Amino acid sequence: MSVSPADERRVLDAVPTGLWIGGGETSADGARTLTVHDPATGGVLAEVADASPADGVRALDAAVAQQDSFAAMPPRERGEILRRGFELMRDRIDDLALLMTLEMGKPLAESRAEVTYAAEFLRWFSEEAVRISGRWATSPDGATRLLTLKRPVGPTLMITPWNFPLAMGTRKVGPAVAAGCTMVVKPAAQTPLSMLAFAGLMAEAGLPDGVLNVITTSSSGQVMEPLVRDPRTRKLTFTGSTDVGRRLVEQSAERLLRVSMELGGNAPFLVLADADLDAAVDGAMLAKMRNMGEACTAANRFLVHESVAAEFSSRLAARMGALVVGRGTDDGVQVGPLIDEKARDTVTSLVQDAVDAGAELLVGGEPAGGPGWFFPPTVLRDVPAGAALQREEVFGPVAPVTSFATLDEAVELANDTEYGLAAYAFTRDLDTAVGLMERIDVGMVGINQGIVSNPAAPFGGVKASGFGREGGAEGIEEYLETRYVGIRPSKG
Repeated sequence: MSVSPADERRVLDAVPTGLWIGGGETSADGARTLTVHDPATGGVLAEVADASPADGVRALDAAVAQQDSFAAMPPRERGEILRRGFELMRDRIDDLALLMTLEMGKPLAESRAEVTYAAEFLRWFSEEAVRISGRWATSPDGATRLLTLKRPVGPTLMITPWNFPLAMGTRKVGPAVAAGCTMVVKPAAQTPLSMLAFAGLMAEAGLPDGVLNVITTSSSGQVMEPLVRDPRTRKLTFTGSTDVGRRLVEQSAERLLRVSMELGGNAPFLVLADADLDAAVDGAMLAKMRNMGEACTAANRFLVHESVAAEFSSRLAARMGALVVGRGTDDGVQVGPLIDEKARDTVTSLVQDAVDAGAELLVGGEPAGGPGWFFPPTVLRDVPAGAALQREEVFGPVAPVTSFATLDEAVELANDTEYGLAAYAFTRDLDTAVGLMERIDVGMVGINQGIVSNPAAPFGGVKASGFGREGGAEGIEEYLETRYVGIRPSKG
């Protein structure tokens, strides 16, 4: 059943629209606002505060003021706050999902799945908060005792993307709260509402005022660069494009700021000759169509053994072509719009370039007319190596298929990219699977599965896909410093 306009209005009216600084809403400097649009219609959803550089400093002031007291809070109490946040998110899944669909476009079923996934980071790190530990050892010469302690890094800047407006926030906020770090979060200008709603929810969960501050702005570089260069900032974590990540790393280098970067991807999806094609097509649909393909982990290049390439391509095209495209709030819709006009035009250009280079278009390929930024699920076969589609990250529902003859060729094609975030491989042979795990140069590999993300696992990449890990036992280490103390016992 489609969502009523009254429900949409109720959910939108409940969201804070000011900057969230020091535990509550406040207007931006000069009362400036930015407009949030519905990507399915192009219509206006809301007006939210548009922060200036001075507003950014106010947010950092609030975080710095609370750092010492929050770090001193018992780990169990920090964990209980996260647990209450998890329960509140679970209780409000329908409203949070609807809000996300309105501002980002994904179908409600996918938004509900993201809220569930996002909440799991709070539950996971609520349990990690009480497991922060150091060690005690005797030096090799026996004269000294070696004590190591874990301490919170301190005030942290967090920049989150538009494609997963809640999960990319909780994946950072969860470990920061568990470790005892205060935060300034800047969500993407296209999707600020989910993070503002989350800030209010965490206040209800008992997070002290000033620990989590949210600044929304249309001038990200102008607002964030002074905070990156501010000597009070101790860490920067960013999820987004590699180009922006490079600029942020350059800015952070002046102060040798602690940095973690989750950047772009160009994930290969390998289908070996012995693969279960039913499972491979199911996995391809998950790896490609999650979030309309607007995911850094989305399968970007389908590398299929020549003996099964034709059958795999035809099956995938049939499945992709049968998907229902429309506004994410409408009943039965499986594919929503892309985030904005620029995104749709970029995808259109990449597909046309591949066709011009000789690729065979099996389904889709032409953007839909009318309001909203829709692009149909698209499959291309025999995409030439020189096509931009093979080199650039495709943030859209486009599956380019290329065949290979040998395993060595498949590995060479998979690694022929500057990126190294995720890869997928389908095979029934254990030796082949182990070989691929070791030879493909990425941070995450899915064997016979189309989704690798899991709150209990470390998420991150290599090469131009960034550094640092989020989630898993490794995730909290990004927010902790190690201190060593040498103790020489008295002989008395």
